[in-house]
Amino acid sequence: VAMCAICCATSVVAHDEKSDGPPTGIPNPSIATSLPKQGDPFGSRAALAGIGITGGVNYIGEVLGNASGGIKRGAIYDGRVELYGDIDFEKLAGWKGLTFHANAYQIHGHGLTANNLKNLLPVSSFEATPATRLLEAWFEQQLIPNKFSVRFGQLAADSEFMTSETATQFINNSLGWPTSFAINLPNGGPAYPFATPGVRVMFAPTDATTIRAALFNGDPAGPRCSGDPQRCNDHGLDFRLRDPVFAIAEAQFKYNQDKGSSALPGVIKVGGWKHFGNFNDQRFDATGLSLANSLNDPRRYRGNTSLYAMIDQQIYAGQNGKSVNAFARITASPDDRNTVQLYLDGGLKFAGFVPGRPDDTFGAALAYARISDAARGLDRDNVALGNQGVVRNYEAMIELSYSAQIVPGWTLQPDFQYIWHPGAYVDDGTGKPIADAAVFGLRTTVNY
Repeated sequence: VAMCAICCATSVVAHDEKSDGPPTGIPNPSIATSLPKQGDPFGSRAALAGIGITGGVNYIGEVLGNASGGIKRGAIYDGRVELYGDIDFEKLAGWKGLTFHANAYQIHGHGLTANNLKNLLPVSSFEATPATRLLEAWFEQQLIPNKFSVRFGQLAADSEFMTSETATQFINNSLGWPTSFAINLPNGGPAYPFATPGVRVMFAPTDATTIRAALFNGDPAGPRCSGDPQRCNDHGLDFRLRDPVFAIAEAQFKYNQDKGSSALPGVIKVGGWKHFGNFNDQRFDATGLSLANSLNDPRRYRGNTSLYAMIDQQIYAGQNGKSVNAFARITASPDDRNTVQLYLDGGLKFAGFVPGRPDDTFGAALAYARISDAARGLDRDNVALGNQGVVRNYEAMIELSYSAQIVPGWTLQPDFQYIWHPGAYVDDGTGKPIADAAVFGLRTTVNY
């Protein structure tokens, strides 16, 4: 599996400006609120916000190391600078309902998953091949305010589909864009660090119900790419248009959202995607022989699909801002043409429980990826023929994470992850499976 296919989830950054008073152009949260003159001594940020132009800078850096397991022990540092900007054309030019958004990254360092672990559930949400690249650049037109809109341009599916607010507590990649999607789609699909040309429609018939559907170019690097797809589309500027279509749709239902509600709030999302390209059988060639003992090409299938569901639910709301939120997600894909057949994750997030630190949060999460029956069957055939020594089965991960706010817009996040069966019990090169890994890390996030 190419490295993009296991590194394609993106962290969530707050880009929403505070709504009280005149526009300042300051996102919420931001370290600018702790700086003299709100970090805008000449008033240029506020002046631009007044005509509808806002933006900012976000930096994430982390130290991660595996104390045990993986293909080798060690530690790494990696980081990512994000530049983002938004334009409200109603303020700027009187065009009602039209907005523009773009963001770009400078990614540096070397990821722990790529270099030390070779696992399917990457430990970092922004691990990627070092590069400076564009992610999204799109226009959105509100046709019926807050009810019906169309977004078009360079889009990333993981910014709107299969997202869990509770899961943003954690840094493991798979708790964003699920590993099943990243591995089963060509070159990881239209998700971090890739976006592709596409169009998204949003319809909200009620305050509680939202339906989203989108069409994307289905391969961000192209079928002729060999090796690292992030090298094939190294700056995110290929804007591919002729690859098979990737379509995704999702229905969202919120409940108990009113302030007067006596029950705790939550949201349920159900969805699915279809890719219209060609996909290889994971075990058999076109004549029905095992690929372990065949010189023929794999059997080919037209199209691929996946179904998914998730829930975000508050399970406790106490005094002084104390809360406990839970999430759970599941994806399922056809066995014959996919490496990962079943994916599950879930976790808990606690807020307001640390005395004197009301903005700190901590949580625990689990993730599980099961290798498909067809792929495991091919492994068994290879073992029987003496071609390899182990049969893949699953990879699982537990994460414990604490997020401490230093000032608004600046957090430190110690993190621990334990990974069972890195690579899903794959050979480490010596005939034995890669050993289970214990990973310790510290992340800092600064938003200006």
